[in-house]
Amino acid sequence: MTLARVIGTVVSTVKHPDYRGLKLFVVQPVDENGRDSDASFLAVDVVQAGAGDLVLVISEGNGARQIFNKPILPIRSVVVGVVDEVHVDPGRVRPREVA
Repeated sequence: MTLARVIGTVVSTVKHPDYRGLKLFVVQPVDENGRDSDASFLAVDVVQAGAGDLVLVISEGNGARQIFNKPILPIRSVVVGVVDEVHVDPGRVRPREVA
């Protein structure tokens, strides 16, 4: 599961039938402090999130298939929750290794 911020929407007039009626967002993964942590990607919204919202995203096909209850689905990443607050215990955060 990834913590991310919704940074944009995608509009398409032609799309796969499984995408009909769904919102597609550009999401930016962030760390526990809200700083960008990886490359942005696309995710389907099922929780009525909006631009600027902090969200939880699952990024694996099996979870998406379970959410949509379909054995075959061309969707990998799904916004599954809107985050109200993030609290981090400073003693539990480990510094990132620099390669």
